[in-house]
Amino acid sequence: MPQAALKLSVSLWSADLTNLATEIQRVDPYADLYHLDVADGTYAKLLLFFPDLVKSIRTKTSKPLEVHLITQNPERWVSSFAEAGADRVIFYPDTTNDIQGMIDAVNSHNMSVGISLSVENPVSLVQPYLEQLAIVCILGTGFDVKGINDTAMGTCEKIHDLVELRKDKGLDFEIEADGAIRRHTVPKLRQAGADIVVPGSLIFCPEMKENSAWLQSL
Repeated sequence: MPQAALKLSVSLWSADLTNLATEIQRVDPYADLYHLDVADGTYAKLLLFFPDLVKSIRTKTSKPLEVHLITQNPERWVSSFAEAGADRVIFYPDTTNDIQGMIDAVNSHNMSVGISLSVENPVSLVQPYLEQLAIVCILGTGFDVKGINDTAMGTCEKIHDLVELRKDKGLDFEIEADGAIRRHTVPKLRQAGADIVVPGSLIFCPEMKENSAWLQSL
């Protein structure tokens, strides 16, 4: 069976945040969905998208919004982002004491749920929950690095392992690659089995149209 077209979950972190409405309008023809990193300075030393901003973004596009919680105690944010109009919530398994409870909370708000694995997180952390997930997101860089040009060692191996687990279990969750999405890294991530990539600076550049077409052709 041929591999489906590569999806683009465009990271608005790389957009011009002072002109976000115009940036969304510019990239919307090329985005399959939007990736919104949310960080409150606890799990990582970052401060990123918050519920009111996501609510505003919701009015600018009809494309799905996936909220990537880079926070401790992610369950406290579920209701706020559901009300803001998020379609999916992704969280890290080592940020909560109740992974199953977090999955149930997201589902109870009629959102799909995913688990993200950091560079340090092994695939074994997500294995018990694969049947309940819409997506597994593999982070290929550390949290404190922006603009890094290569993926961390083991990233493609994790993706390949998830492809095999999906096949063996007869599941249909998607596999997303996030971090260091560059011209020389995407072919390797795609070959390993990524269904979705999270482009940032590769899209928000003068070659937006050309790069989008190239990515979706892979």
